[in-house]
Amino acid sequence: MAKLSRILVIAGSDSSGGAGIEADQRVLTAHECYTLTATTALTAQNTLGVQAIHIIPTEFVRKQINAGLEDVGADVVKIGMLASAETVTMVSEVLRQHEVPVVVLDPVFANPLWIHLLMNLFLTCFRFFVEVMISTSGFQLLPYEAVRLVRTSLLPITTILTPNIPEAILLLRDSGVSVHDPESLDDAIQLAKQLHGLGPKHILLKGGHLPLTAAWQRSKNIEDASIIVDVLYDGTSVTLVESEFSRSKNTHGTGCSLASAIAANLANGMETVRAVRHACWFVEAGIKTSVDLGKGHGPINHFHSVYSLPFAPGHFLDYVLERPDVQPLWHSFTKHEFVTRMADATLPAEKFKHYLIQDYLYLVSGFSTFSLRVSLAKPESKVHFARSNALAAYKNSTMEGISASAKIVLHIEREMALHLDYCASFGLSKEDIECQKESQGMSFECIASKGSTDQPLPPAKACVAYSRYILDVGQSEDWLALQVALSPCLIGYGAIAKRLHRDEKSVRTGNQYWKWIENYVAKDYSEAVKLGSATSVCPDIEQIFNHKLELLETHMRNVSRNRMEELVRIFITATELEIGFWDMGLKEE
Repeated sequence: MAKLSRILVIAGSDSSGGAGIEADQRVLTAHECYTLTATTALTAQNTLGVQAIHIIPTEFVRKQINAGLEDVGADVVKIGMLASAETVTMVSEVLRQHEVPVVVLDPVFANPLWIHLLMNLFLTCFRFFVEVMISTSGFQLLPYEAVRLVRTSLLPITTILTPNIPEAILLLRDSGVSVHDPESLDDAIQLAKQLHGLGPKHILLKGGHLPLTAAWQRSKNIEDASIIVDVLYDGTSVTLVESEFSRSKNTHGTGCSLASAIAANLANGMETVRAVRHACWFVEAGIKTSVDLGKGHGPINHFHSVYSLPFAPGHFLDYVLERPDVQPLWHSFTKHEFVTRMADATLPAEKFKHYLIQDYLYLVSGFSTFSLRVSLAKPESKVHFARSNALAAYKNSTMEGISASAKIVLHIEREMALHLDYCASFGLSKEDIECQKESQGMSFECIASKGSTDQPLPPAKACVAYSRYILDVGQSEDWLALQVALSPCLIGYGAIAKRLHRDEKSVRTGNQYWKWIENYVAKDYSEAVKLGSATSVCPDIEQIFNHKLELLETHMRNVSRNRMEELVRIFITATELEIGFWDMGLKEE
């Protein structure tokens, strides 16, 4: 992220986690903002109400604010519950001193649970609320004298004020303006305009206390309530933001969540109308996707649009290989009897020859996947693994990715040269190998005839299945899917060779297969694996497997959960086909 937006939240703490600073932090995290806090009060509360309040000394709050602004700084300050008249005065002074550019003020005068009750009662108890300003459980959240200080000292430096209707009326009546409970949307618009005269640049009057019917008339009962309309006024223009009326009881913390979402959107560069509209949608979705918690009014879901990766950055490969649906297959692949018998030098030579021939054909077939011009090559010399990587280059849209794939193809070419040299030590020439097609039931008849290529044997099931699967993924899926399909081979061979090379039980002296193991821990193969992970060349195989596949790591962070599962399924299938390749070698099928 090029820029990390900074938000200073000055508010009270909600021990239930549904509102206050706790909710603010979740909202800001969901919007990829960095949160600084200055806690004004501690509350003991749950979904049923407030049980106790401990006001933080004003000077300590001042030190919290100064500590944050003098070091990290803030793009936006969001203000919630201030708890005392002294704190209100101090906050207005400090914000002026630091010349904070944007202030979002959510005027918390009373327990939001009481506000929710008022919505259901359609304001029948409003006058009582104004007079006492206490929570349903008897706790006053802001002294009456502090309301005037909010109006006179904070509103003039406020960028956006986000009151609900009771809070708006309270502020206006404190200023001497005669207002009545709004009976229509027009009344609410007029209320917003009157409130703008108190100093804020923008007023967002929340319409939760004035539910409307589908025809935009005041609802007479809960049953015909259909929409909620918030009124945004900037001194000139009125913008109406419509939301669906929710009958959910999980509305605790909606006010502070909305203000924090607006603050985040402004800090992230949105203009005011768009910032407000997106914040309203955010809260609406939070209510719709909420989960019941507690016995009363539960919190909204602040993370409805946040995608959580199932793996920590740098550990995608670990995540995949440790999955229950992958782990046993990976064990079978990397610790297969075929490779175990190579390590202890008990694998019959004829079985290994059969494997060498099929592996060469697979490599050749892969060669031309890097290009769609492979049809020019002879069918017998199409190499599946290189073909697949060539196709990966074709599917990549960046020069860096194309170059990386091309380099892997060149490494495969060198690997094939090593492969042929190694085959020669078993009496297999290039002509001997190429006279065979990918065969099943390999009997080495062609080899025995030393060059007779009259009727090559039919293709081997394992080699054909694997190579065609890779090519099919390359043709029908995207670039990332093809990279995943190629990964078990690229990663697995290196992992197998590294394990066998380090195993003290492996037979080194007189083991005709030891050269094969050494080839796959050599610098050249390490470079190919490293290129497959889109990082700089590193000759240390241990370091390579510590870094894992950075190429996949980077792209896997941007896929959905469903797509992640689809890609893992491709990895599983390719691993199963790798196991089949070893089985083919043992059975000479």
